[in-house]
Amino acid sequence: MRILFITLLLACSFLTQAQEDISKYLYDLPDIQFEKIDPIDDGYSSYLLMIKQPIDHNDLTKGHFQQKVYLNHLGLNQINVMATEGYAANRNRMYEATNLLSGNQINVEHRYFGKSVPKNADWKYLTLEQATADLHKIRTILGKLYKKAWVSTGISKGGQTTIAYRYFYPNDVSVSMPYVAPLNNDYEDKRIYKFLKSVGTEECRKSIKDYQKRLLKNKKKIMPLLKWYAKGGDQKFTYHSLEEAFELGVLEYSFSFWQWGNDCASIPTKDASVDDMLQHFIDVVGISFYNDQVVKYYGPHYYQASTQLGYYGFETKGFRKCLDVLGKKPHASFNPDKMRTEYDDTYNTKVAKWLEKRGDRFIHIYGEIDTWSATAVPESDKVDAEWFMLKGRHHGDARVVSFNNEEKARLKAKLKEWLDVDIDL
Repeated sequence: MRILFITLLLACSFLTQAQEDISKYLYDLPDIQFEKIDPIDDGYSSYLLMIKQPIDHNDLTKGHFQQKVYLNHLGLNQINVMATEGYAANRNRMYEATNLLSGNQINVEHRYFGKSVPKNADWKYLTLEQATADLHKIRTILGKLYKKAWVSTGISKGGQTTIAYRYFYPNDVSVSMPYVAPLNNDYEDKRIYKFLKSVGTEECRKSIKDYQKRLLKNKKKIMPLLKWYAKGGDQKFTYHSLEEAFELGVLEYSFSFWQWGNDCASIPTKDASVDDMLQHFIDVVGISFYNDQVVKYYGPHYYQASTQLGYYGFETKGFRKCLDVLGKKPHASFNPDKMRTEYDDTYNTKVAKWLEKRGDRFIHIYGEIDTWSATAVPESDKVDAEWFMLKGRHHGDARVVSFNNEEKARLKAKLKEWLDVDIDL
């Protein structure tokens, strides 16, 4: 009976701890409004925070805005994972690193996205310096509550943010874990073109290019179908015309094909009907990415790409005779209101040198066939960091869950060395 009583007591104690309400602690922290929300997972208590941030961290007279943050609390003695979003945080999602480390998670929406937009926003304050200063303030505030080690993680553009955060604030976290994060070297990083000419088999690459040409040559048959497709989805095309969206989509096809790990056998052959050709095009890239609503949503991203982060364009060799509305050098970045910007390579140049010589305690994860691996952070033997280029993996599945046994062993050893934790893989 005594054993049963003790077991029940321990179980109740565990449940109490697992469902701990930390509202009393949050009330004491500055610049935070919060509400408790449904828990992200068993054992967690979750909160939606709105944190007061300066528009300009160098001049507080410029005003403030509220930044959206999801806090998922597991325990005050757990490791803390800051998930750096590259875009809006539209939902409270669990990151792989948080699961691996059994940690608390602080998921931060990027400034100028979602709910984290200043009134009458001035684009000049959308910089990596300002965005990482947002993260530093959050780290400073919540660091009063969470004393254990901090780790940062992010995916794709969120991974770029993870890298920038560590560069500007190297002492804020102990380990950085970016996934599929590009480190571009120019507004039009031409390494993308080299990658697309070498990835996969020669046969598959030829099938891709032949299919792109057939799409363009059948444009007169395809455009009426796309008009009905756009109308049915209530898609508006004023930033780009519908014909521009189609030509952009065709040029984008090879990039998206490899980025998301499509099967070469799925490419329609020369005998395929126009309907089948169009359906595959819509499945892989389509035109929705170029409609007004989506272009507006990604506007802050395009601004950052055209000013600091760099991006990619499209090679038109072999397609020029079939392109009727695009210019000679089409680009994949579409600035808000088509504003003119100037790309500054200062950040990318400096961070590349820093990563090579001082980028310690990074876990870099990439997919071998992901187009963005063309601009991956180069491996360096001058730093204590690990690179994982996952064979056959793409932008959506280059994750720890896809590691082979050797890769799992390397990751476990490094996290044990750096954080003194044992992870279960």
